[in-house]
Amino acid sequence: MEHLTKETFKTKIFDFENNKEWKFEGDKPCIIDFYADWCGPCKMVAPVLEELSKEYEGKVDIFKVDTEAEQELSAIFGIKSIPSILFIPKDEQPQMAAGALPKQAFEKAIEDVLGVKN
Repeated sequence: MEHLTKETFKTKIFDFENNKEWKFEGDKPCIIDFYADWCGPCKMVAPVLEELSKEYEGKVDIFKVDTEAEQELSAIFGIKSIPSILFIPKDEQPQMAAGALPKQAFEKAIEDVLGVKN
């Protein structure tokens, strides 16, 4: 699971400095976990995302954004609470979910929002 910085975010997800409209730069659907080290619920989500990254390897990319270190990225998406999970399909608008989701909810969103079956 890769941690995104502003620079890697622009090349892998969305080049917000050159595009006003959403334009996904990735080659496969992805999930971004906006988290912070001090956040209890974020710690509950981390192992679930680790499992999912193995189970969906090659089909879905999973990234993390440290909201403390990358405040500009948090601001772009208007992150107010963490964890916030951004589901990004290949060709549609991203969808945000707030809170520590159980694994089942991730699997359902991967199928429904990202259009990926395992």
